[in-house]
Amino acid sequence: MSEGTFHVHGPHDHEIEHQAQSGDNFAGRIAVMTAVLATLGAVISYQGGATQNDALLFKNEAAIKKTEASDQWNFYQAKSNKQNLAELGATLTTGEVAERYKSEAKRYSDEKKDIMKKAEELEKAGVEANARSEASMHVHHRWAQSMTLIQVAIALAAITLLTRKKWLVWGVGATALGSFALAGLALAHV
Repeated sequence: MSEGTFHVHGPHDHEIEHQAQSGDNFAGRIAVMTAVLATLGAVISYQGGATQNDALLFKNEAAIKKTEASDQWNFYQAKSNKQNLAELGATLTTGEVAERYKSEAKRYSDEKKDIMKKAEELEKAGVEANARSEASMHVHHRWAQSMTLIQVAIALAAITLLTRKKWLVWGVGATALGSFALAGLALAHV
């Protein structure tokens, strides 16, 4: 103790000193197990967040593709309207003017084919992005379930330490193994 200062021990300090001196390493083993579980929990939590972000990005991509497809279908409809007007003009007129309207109607018809193809491709891309989003959310749920079991295992470890019931270690281990099994399923995208 340095001069002019004093140190007051709390009851927990005495218990820690007593456990350290008694040679009982039960508390130390449980503490290490808890630290390992917390570390693995951090990794699992990160993976869960990453897959959730992926799902959101894919869902956003799906919405964008759906909007772009809708724009293309609107463009297709506008070309159809122009084609219909050109065909009406060709029907109502004769000679050179009628030929010009027929030419325009054919041009609109040809342009619609390209627009339809692009709209269908965008719709397909939106459906695929939506499917990727659903798959990522499924994996995210696996990570979340795994994280929940890790948290339960950590809580059981704390209860084990407080009650000093050594049989509870089996519950900690079984819960942790369940968490690792779910993490494995998440890694395998199952």
